[in-house]
Amino acid sequence: MTATRPADFGMTGITAVNGLPVHEATDLTKGGNQALIVLNDQVYNLRVTRAGKLILTK
Repeated sequence: MTATRPADFGMTGITAVNGLPVHEATDLTKGGNQALIVLNDQVYNLRVTRAGKLILTK
């Protein structure tokens, strides 16, 4: 099985692969660099680094 990297999508016409939802990180962070994500009463911190990478921590 070959993984599809987000760079393979390109910026125009992004479509879901295998029915997976696609979310823009800047929408999740509302233009900032952090967002909180809750799953089963656990809170996770999503952070966009200066280098444009994503870090998800518990």
